[in-house]
Amino acid sequence: MEWKQGEFTITDSRDDLDIETVHNFLSESYWAKKIPMSTVEKAVKNSLCFGLYHDSKQVGFGRAVTDRATFAYLGDVFVVPGFRGRGLGKWLVSCILSHPELQGLRRMMLATLDAHRLYEQNGFVALREPGRFMEIHNPDIYQREVFNKRGPDQAICPISEA
Repeated sequence: MEWKQGEFTITDSRDDLDIETVHNFLSESYWAKKIPMSTVEKAVKNSLCFGLYHDSKQVGFGRAVTDRATFAYLGDVFVVPGFRGRGLGKWLVSCILSHPELQGLRRMMLATLDAHRLYEQNGFVALREPGRFMEIHNPDIYQREVFNKRGPDQAICPISEA
C-alpha cells in the first residue's frame, strides 16, 4: 500500500526500505541501543514494515509484529530529527493502523518512554488492567557479551533434563 501527502510518501514495501537508515537510527535509540544490523534485518523480514519517505529518501519507519488475525505490537516507530514537528509521526502511525492486514485485531500494543500523546491521538490508552500483563525484559540485550558472542539465532536453554 502507498499513501501520499505532498512530497511525502508512506509505503509498506520492504523493497523500498533503506535498512542502513533504519539500523543507524535504531542503534542510537533508547530502546534498541547498539542493535546489530543482522537483528534489524531479521526484525524487518518478520514484520509488516512501513517506510516514510521525503521524495525518495527515507525519513521515518515503523513496524507491526503481528499474526494478522488477533494481535499486533507496534514498534520501532521513528521520524528522523530534521523532519519532526510536521505531523509526520502522527500520519505514519495512522497509516499503519489503517493497513488492511491490521484490521479486526483484538489487541494492539506498544511501549513508549516519551511519545504517549502521539499514540493517544491514534486511540492508544494506558493498560486498563496492567496486573494481567507480564514480560521478560532484557533492555541491554545488545550490549551483553553472551548475545554478541553467540549471535541472536543460537538459543541457550537454562533448563535441561538429565
